[in-house]
Amino acid sequence: MGVTLARAAQWTAAGSGAGTLETTPLNESLLNQIIKFAEDFSTKHPQEAAYVFREPLEWKTQLDSSAFGEGYVINEATVQSEAKHEDGQPLLILSASTLRVRSFDQLSHLLRIAMEKKLKEAQACLEANRDPIVKILGPEYGAVEGEDTSILHLFDKVKKESGLETELKMKIILLLHQLDLQLLNSSLKQISQHERLNPATVNNEVNLLKNFCGRGEDTVLESLEYTSDYIFSNGCRAPPWRQVHGEICYLVIKPHDTDPLCITCSTAGVFLNGGQLKGKDIDYERKSDLYEDIVTFLRERSPRFVENMPKQGYIFFKEPAQEENYQHVEGAEISGQWESFHDFTENRRKGKVCGKGKSSSAGSPGERSKLRMKWKSSGLSVSQRPKSSSDKTPRKDSEDKGKSSTVPLTTKKKASGKSKTVKIQETSKCKASSSLEDIGESSSETDEDEQPLRHQEGNTDLSAEYWGIQKLAKYVKGGDPTATLIALCSMRDFNLSQETCQLAIKDTGCLEVLINLLDTEEIKCQAGSLKILKDISQNVLIRHAIADLGGLEIMVKILDSSDTNLKCLAAETIANVARFKRARKTVRQHGGIKKLVELLDCISVGSSYQAKDTETARCGALALWSCSKSTKNKKAIRRAGGIPLLARWLKCSHTDILIPVVGTLQECASEPSYRLAIRTEGMIENLVKNLSSEHEELQMHCASAIFKCAEDEETRDLVRKHEGLQSLSDLLDNTENKQLLAAVTGAIWKCAYSTENVLKFQEYKTVETLVTLLTDQPEEVLINVIGALGECCREQENRGTIRRCGGIAPMVKLLTATNQALLVNVNKAVGGCAMEPENMSIIDSLDGVRLLWSLLKNPNPDVQASAAWALCPCVENAKNSGEMVRSFVGGLELIVKLLKSKDKEVLTSVCAAIANIAKDEENLAVMTDHGVVPLLSRLANTNNNKLRRHLAEAIAHCCMWGRNRVAFGEAKAVAPLARYLKSKDPLVHRATAQALYQLSEDPNNCVIMHENGVVKLLLAMVGSTDDALQEAAAGCIANIRRLALATEKAKYG
Repeated sequence: MGVTLARAAQWTAAGSGAGTLETTPLNESLLNQIIKFAEDFSTKHPQEAAYVFREPLEWKTQLDSSAFGEGYVINEATVQSEAKHEDGQPLLILSASTLRVRSFDQLSHLLRIAMEKKLKEAQACLEANRDPIVKILGPEYGAVEGEDTSILHLFDKVKKESGLETELKMKIILLLHQLDLQLLNSSLKQISQHERLNPATVNNEVNLLKNFCGRGEDTVLESLEYTSDYIFSNGCRAPPWRQVHGEICYLVIKPHDTDPLCITCSTAGVFLNGGQLKGKDIDYERKSDLYEDIVTFLRERSPRFVENMPKQGYIFFKEPAQEENYQHVEGAEISGQWESFHDFTENRRKGKVCGKGKSSSAGSPGERSKLRMKWKSSGLSVSQRPKSSSDKTPRKDSEDKGKSSTVPLTTKKKASGKSKTVKIQETSKCKASSSLEDIGESSSETDEDEQPLRHQEGNTDLSAEYWGIQKLAKYVKGGDPTATLIALCSMRDFNLSQETCQLAIKDTGCLEVLINLLDTEEIKCQAGSLKILKDISQNVLIRHAIADLGGLEIMVKILDSSDTNLKCLAAETIANVARFKRARKTVRQHGGIKKLVELLDCISVGSSYQAKDTETARCGALALWSCSKSTKNKKAIRRAGGIPLLARWLKCSHTDILIPVVGTLQECASEPSYRLAIRTEGMIENLVKNLSSEHEELQMHCASAIFKCAEDEETRDLVRKHEGLQSLSDLLDNTENKQLLAAVTGAIWKCAYSTENVLKFQEYKTVETLVTLLTDQPEEVLINVIGALGECCREQENRGTIRRCGGIAPMVKLLTATNQALLVNVNKAVGGCAMEPENMSIIDSLDGVRLLWSLLKNPNPDVQASAAWALCPCVENAKNSGEMVRSFVGGLELIVKLLKSKDKEVLTSVCAAIANIAKDEENLAVMTDHGVVPLLSRLANTNNNKLRRHLAEAIAHCCMWGRNRVAFGEAKAVAPLARYLKSKDPLVHRATAQALYQLSEDPNNCVIMHENGVVKLLLAMVGSTDDALQEAAAGCIANIRRLALATEKAKYG
């Protein structure tokens, strides 16, 4: 078990030092397997369970004395087990939240007592006991450097001595070793799904980067060298005893702006090691997170590397590609998340390196030029002259000549009484990296970098505020600290939320001065500057300008200040500025995420909180909320330990902090690891509780978080357990707030995935309310409403409710919409309603079937598939369905042509539709003429069980016409069908047996079936409890047997 914890488990800290297990699906899987092993140990191995550990397993527990009952002696907060060791010591002791356990028997009982907290208890135990075997059996059985030598040691001991204790140890070590292998195999299955490095790709990447190394101003690195020149036959440079750990080579990298870095390149990825020791030895211990390649590692470590990389001749980036979106669209966030991808990384995976001269739409010089021009047109240059009406004409930047101007500023340093002149470098254009987006950056709102920025300079009648700020500007620039502070205070008297005042500060050159003041030691000047920057950074132009002038880097440094007020102001300003990708990336690269998470770490959380702590945490949460719109920042927040801190603040009753905390959580809930953490940290209960808050914004974010988390069945069960379904249903009455309504309907939709929740919604009359929302609502609400109704249609009572409430007509009307996500949900809902004959009559009268059929022409495969699925109940329950289908001109040809689709879901749904349509003989004849038999036969070699089932049903029904049975045999569809009987899905068995029964009417097909071993498989199915399967299997065997008898009779007379 120690080997698994060292090698496979994912820790927040490297090596064997203090660290915690990350909340990841892999870790949860490992913990659940360990829990099952420990829980069952006392029943499966009672003798070994009584063995007393050499030292107790000790950890901080969340359980209290009230959890313990029979078998324990309870004295107030102290608990002792009645079972004791020979020395009189209890085998379990709970004292002051510290738990000590000395046997597997007590461990098994404890996990049963812990119930829903068992995962947290197991995690705490393993974090406190990194190599539990040492505590159980003794230090001589511990794993050394990840290698488990305990069995070898035990064999040596058995040779020397024998006895009951040695025998027990032997059994325990074998059981633990077996668990270790099971855990390693389990983790290997998950890990093996990811791309892995190999010596060739590492060598290509190193050779590429070496081309850009040197002492020049534009080089990306000073040097990059292997620690060893010797190359083994497999291409690795790591010594053989390290290659067994997957290590390929070691590199010493000297960036321009950081200390030398010694890294390990392994098959799992790239990470920072302990560096070179005396001589040529290396400290192999991992000291950082894993990165997918060297470039990704350096982008996190060296801002100079990021800045200079675009200056090279190679193109490393391409246009952002759209992320997978939720079909739910919230008013609070515009869906459509975009990511930038790394061309070099893509080529690395293919074993190639992109060369010079290759172009990319995002990285081409033309595109970069456009981006630079966009920044110039935004008016970010500083003009020292007063504005006049002549400013209508576009300004020419002084940078056009390639020179930058400087503005002298005199400020007093706190450390010395003398004035010091500071040069503020004017930023004339965006930094070189501004046109390149971060790998993995995504936003749930439209990013400002992609929007044209316009400076509204056309107004000739400038307000008095504009001129007032211009007069104050000279005192801010040239005065001593006292004069500067007075000027800052006077500036704050203006209404800085007005765009005129905001642009006046920028146009007069005050913005650069304000940022420069942040780098002084005058706390009052820093605070005054931050207060102004916090107000004016609501303006999109100023946000970009602050980032260009290096303001974010200074604000991140201020987060280390001992002054709490300064940290709060800096965090609030970061929250405003970090609304576009480049700013969020800057915050992360300069260590801002970890510092912001630290602002949440206040001791006095809960009922005894202090106002100062709450304000600090609120500002930190606001900044994290803005930063969490980036995928990489979400991971950084998790690694910095932000999840448990957010969970603690979620229990607070203060709305001011709850809104940014829940906002951050709902933003991060798009990541599976966060959804898992939200569930395991007990946050669902608090999210449900806050649905009853009086603040609509808080309700909206809670509903949005539930919407994203309810993808998981366990979360849906928790929402029901904590009575969240009732709260969500009640919130449907607030139809004025569309953002809240979108979030609530989205949460209801996802919760309705569980049948138990649908029954609860029936009880709360939720379906009736949802039907009233089918008209006069924005698309983001309609998508969720119709999605929820589609899930509720699984229950017969709800299908009748929708009809009685007049919901079918507005549903059918929505089939003419253009939104793809809406169409998918409408198709499902209409198909669900069509399962009732009464509903089907209404759908047919409203021309709903024709509309569904027309959607088969939609280019979106999801729409095609959902339309085909919806047609199945329509054809099945319509009166005169055969005539109805033939009335659609070209309809049968269209659905047969869809069998050429490459989308598995489209193929499956079309096969299901064809199986229903083919029940009508005339329709089957038409489809046969359109070539349905060869197209179905071409799909027979699939391994997809869902497609197998519906394909077999379609073949069974298509056999009923002409010589189709013979045609299927000639198209070689029979032999693959025989293999379907080996599937583990009983529905596939039934459909396949029915298809084989129909095909067995042809003698040649019977021969093929017999050759493929069908008889033996069907014989086992004759005894099935499924009547249809039993009958089809028996019929097929009878046909094969009759053919054999006829052949025998013909042969022997």
